[in-house]
Amino acid sequence: QVQLVESGGGLVQAGGSLRLSCAASVRTVSYLIMGWFRQAPGKEREFVAVISWSGGSTNYADSVKGRFTISRDNAKSMVYLQMNSLKPEDTAVYYCAARVGRVFTSTDAVDSWGQGTQVTVSS
Repeated sequence: QVQLVESGGGLVQAGGSLRLSCAASVRTVSYLIMGWFRQAPGKEREFVAVISWSGGSTNYADSVKGRFTISRDNAKSMVYLQMNSLKPEDTAVYYCAARVGRVFTSTDAVDSWGQGTQVTVSS
């Protein structure tokens, strides 16, 4: 398993932006599929975004399309989630996720999880 550490969460007003970062405990993440999930209070963890090992392919949940952008820097073993036009319903703990192999959208397919970072969007 790969150790993942998220940062960048916080409190922001609706319409604002945040950038989440995820640092992986490996020399390079170039062989890993990386993604983000989130979990709001009382709800199941849900898929947000995923990016292929090369960064050439991305996939987003419908609820964040056009507002969130996932990116990666393999040389720095980092993955990012730029979140714009934030809404109160985006409030959740955001988790970085990784696996070797195919692109994922399900929690069952994830090999490694970060500890999560809280994002709170006020109205």
